[in-house]
Amino acid sequence: CVKETAVLRRGKFLIFNMLTPKREGAPEELKLVAHYRMTGVLLVTPPGYEELKHTHIVFKLRDDNGTEKELRYVDQRQFGGIWAITTGAEFRATGIGQLGAEATDDTLDGEYLKSHLAKRKSAIKTGLLDQSVIAGLGNIYTDEVLYRCGIVPTRACNSLTDDEWQALANEIPKMMEFMIEKNRISEEAYLAGKGTDYRNTPFLQVYNHAGEECPKCGSKLERAVIAGRSSVYCPECQE
Repeated sequence: CVKETAVLRRGKFLIFNMLTPKREGAPEELKLVAHYRMTGVLLVTPPGYEELKHTHIVFKLRDDNGTEKELRYVDQRQFGGIWAITTGAEFRATGIGQLGAEATDDTLDGEYLKSHLAKRKSAIKTGLLDQSVIAGLGNIYTDEVLYRCGIVPTRACNSLTDDEWQALANEIPKMMEFMIEKNRISEEAYLAGKGTDYRNTPFLQVYNHAGEECPKCGSKLERAVIAGRSSVYCPECQE
């Protein structure tokens, strides 16, 4: 029997702190680390709930009151993963140790971004997606942040001004906190939607809106592929 003591997040990783009894009887710390990648989800279900296709792992749960549930990992494309490792090994085995500042950290300011990215010739979109610089910022919200800051995603990192670095640092946590609030969903509703009930869509201004009118100026939003990732931007509002 393994006891869960805490659930944490680092970047796009979920970390479950566990205690498991050793053969000698003394508890040993264990970590269960999950990364969804593109299609992975964790669903909390009642026992006997219909098993979805692409369910790869099922954990049996029981709370202090004896209520039983199941925690199921479902991943259609199998890009994600789950690690069960001893405490301390998670930094090396999963890549958590290479992560940069959290998108909502106080340390994420204009100087931080400038010091990590200003010498790069690559596109600013690519730089912001580098998890060793900013942990947790993904493709969708990067487009939204750049749109709000008026910076075209193809701009070279080394072309940004101090004011633009600071604007990005100001906007990134605002965007993340806003979207986290809008995506709050109950355990039951998430299960009913099979892990696909994302509520950010009505609030996205540019992502997935290529060919539509810019909310600010009415120009046609354009799409570009940057380092293999789809990007949408306004050619008039973003420079």
